[in-house]
Amino acid sequence: MKIGFIGLGNMAKAVIGGMLQNQMVQPGDIVGTARTEKTREAVSEAYGIETRQSNEDVAREAEVLILAVKPQFFQEVIEQIRDAVSEDTLIISIAAGKTLRWIEEAFGREIKLVRCMPNTPALVGAGCTGVCVNDRVSEEEMAYSIRLMESFGRASLVPEHLMDAVGAVSGSSPAYVFMFIEAMADAGVAAGMPRTQAYEFAAQAVYGAAKLVLESGKHPGELKDMVCSPAGTTIQGVRVLEERGMRGAVMDALTAAVEQSKKL
Repeated sequence: MKIGFIGLGNMAKAVIGGMLQNQMVQPGDIVGTARTEKTREAVSEAYGIETRQSNEDVAREAEVLILAVKPQFFQEVIEQIRDAVSEDTLIISIAAGKTLRWIEEAFGREIKLVRCMPNTPALVGAGCTGVCVNDRVSEEEMAYSIRLMESFGRASLVPEHLMDAVGAVSGSSPAYVFMFIEAMADAGVAAGMPRTQAYEFAAQAVYGAAKLVLESGKHPGELKDMVCSPAGTTIQGVRVLEERGMRGAVMDALTAAVEQSKKL
């Protein structure tokens, strides 16, 4: 099966790397294109895939076509490939904010369409992706799409009306977690730790805490309570975070991201 990529940025490379690492396909099964020759050559050299100069050529060859361009370029790209895409082609979009209906209307005809919302930890095989499909996608095609997304992390089928929430909770939130890690490291430096070591300790603590939530099955509140010893250090830190409105600030940030996603 030939898999085509229009756009060869970070997310496309995460998908390609995951598929190859999990041996879902071979490099010769993938063809892609990007705006610049420099990008095409770099990705071809890194992953051993074929590349083409035009979006139309990739769309014409692909049995599964992954649209991995930024939302603002979608209209332009779809206009270029509309007539080159076969009615049997499975189209997978990984653009934020572009709904199934919007994409279908841009193509101007019935298509098999999957909409996915991955996040940047996909670059290290730890992504989290929401998936929804239109009514022309078969059960087999839906399962295949989910397997593709699972090649670089976790993936789950969600109703489309939750995709803006998915984008906020898993798509945007790594940025907030990076800020949290940076702040913890700064505190470590203030307490005398070397900066490199402070980043390592802070990042590993976040990684371990997330892994514990996913693998223990325990509620995050229960796990938090396990760390908070009576009259200990942690509960004093929790008190300060509560006083400063940490929970409310996080909720407000994600709500703002949801609202912005709806405007894209």
